[in-house]
Amino acid sequence: MARTIYLDNSATTALCPEAIAAMRQVMEEIYGNPSSLHAVGLAAEKIVTAARSDVLAALGVRGDGRQLIFCGSGSEANNLALIGTYTAKRRRTGARVILTAGEHSSTESAAEYLASLGADVVRLSTKGGALDMDEAAAALTENTVLVSSMLVNNETGALYPVADLFRLAKAKCPDVICHCDAVQGFLKVPLSPRTLGADIVTVSAHKIHGPKGMAALYVSPEILKRRALVPVIHGGQQENGLRAGTENVIGIAGFGAAAAVGAAHFAADREALKTLGAYLLDRLAADAPLREIKVNRPASAVPHIISLTLPNIKSETMLHFLSGKGICVSSGSACSSHAKKVSRALSAYGLSDRAADCTIRISLAHTNTTDELDALCAALGEGLSTLIRIR
Repeated sequence: MARTIYLDNSATTALCPEAIAAMRQVMEEIYGNPSSLHAVGLAAEKIVTAARSDVLAALGVRGDGRQLIFCGSGSEANNLALIGTYTAKRRRTGARVILTAGEHSSTESAAEYLASLGADVVRLSTKGGALDMDEAAAALTENTVLVSSMLVNNETGALYPVADLFRLAKAKCPDVICHCDAVQGFLKVPLSPRTLGADIVTVSAHKIHGPKGMAALYVSPEILKRRALVPVIHGGQQENGLRAGTENVIGIAGFGAAAAVGAAHFAADREALKTLGAYLLDRLAADAPLREIKVNRPASAVPHIISLTLPNIKSETMLHFLSGKGICVSSGSACSSHAKKVSRALSAYGLSDRAADCTIRISLAHTNTTDELDALCAALGEGLSTLIRIR
């Protein structure tokens, strides 16, 4: 059987050996409930505490472990960030929530829920992968209570100037809460809550070679002190009273291990992604058959996410063609790939419905190779010459 070439790392990543080892140890030896006070429970609590420190360290945060809330997914963490802050205080109808156009579906759906509660939800343009600070300044009225922006767009690779946006927000609205969905940027680009100017930050395990079903929300000491975040899952007092339910010690162990490894190898892995991304872009530009493909490249973009619009070939058609050759790419966010709707992120970027329907995403990991990218380019060239084009 031919080896699979996996180029869909923004959907999920393979587990790193360290995460597998950490999870195996917990599965086999450390089965206690971390809330239990006996020795078996304390052993589990020790694992959770160590992993919490590792994830915080990877975020560039030292100190109080209460600042990190483990959640069951990035989607859950985003819901907690938006709904938990908005409902922490009784909001008057028309309290403004600002987000960028083309946010992850979890953020968008949470914002729609807030709108049903009376929030005035405003979306900032992201055309061409850029944010207009003049537009943001005009949107930041005195009744703005929350600003939420992803750091890296999961479909276009746009790297947004989140620090500038949050700095502007704090200057105009000192009590505003700033949330950053950093899922696609965590351990891919330099970031910390301090450098972002973020009060709350979402990160996820399975985008950094950790397990699925595990994420975390960083919450600043100031937000905790103000009690400006309340739980959306009610029950016990786990996770500083902000996320009820017995902790997933197995997943947490894997998350901590992946975060520690990713932080230790951050510089080398980042250089590998830069090299791979540049290599692929050079191949697309140099190979005559591939020049029909339009590269959707924002002025400020990460190297590991590359959006390509095919010349009148539906993305789904090319995906199946590539999959038949053992090459895995996507047509956009895996969270919305079955929705049969035009991608909001691609529409917000400025693509027409037709172009969006012909767009695929290549997303790289540091473990990919130039040989794999050569195989991708060869397969794309073959697909361009053989697949049926829409009229």
